[in-house]
Amino acid sequence: MADTGKIPWDGLWQRLWILIPEPVSNARLITVLDDYINPKTGKKIFWCSKVFDHAAKQNQSEYPWAQNNVAIGLLKVIKGRWACLPLSSAFHHFEKDIAANKPTYRGNEIDFKTKYRHAVDVLKNIVAKFPAS
Repeated sequence: MADTGKIPWDGLWQRLWILIPEPVSNARLITVLDDYINPKTGKKIFWCSKVFDHAAKQNQSEYPWAQNNVAIGLLKVIKGRWACLPLSSAFHHFEKDIAANKPTYRGNEIDFKTKYRHAVDVLKNIVAKFPAS
């Protein structure tokens, strides 16, 4: 997420991670990365842009006004079934949109990350928090 100065997201996520009992499965820490869009109907919604929706139905727009999200989760067997526990989530924009628009929030330029940059940064933090996995 963008640093608005109100919530220290990186520290908050890391404090939640240590609450996960036995995060490893078969001596491995298994993570998953997924990106998705969250379509919106209003035009003045923070972090939105026109994006291609590859899963659009026949009666839906292929380029909805939406928020791009990226999420990283921990895959773990819980009570005999696989579950995905969220480790991090963030909005992202495409590099071309960041370069073209230079988005701002309350007058300050936002330091956006692409989904891959966010994933690499979070995975580095996860490896530092769970070094034996």
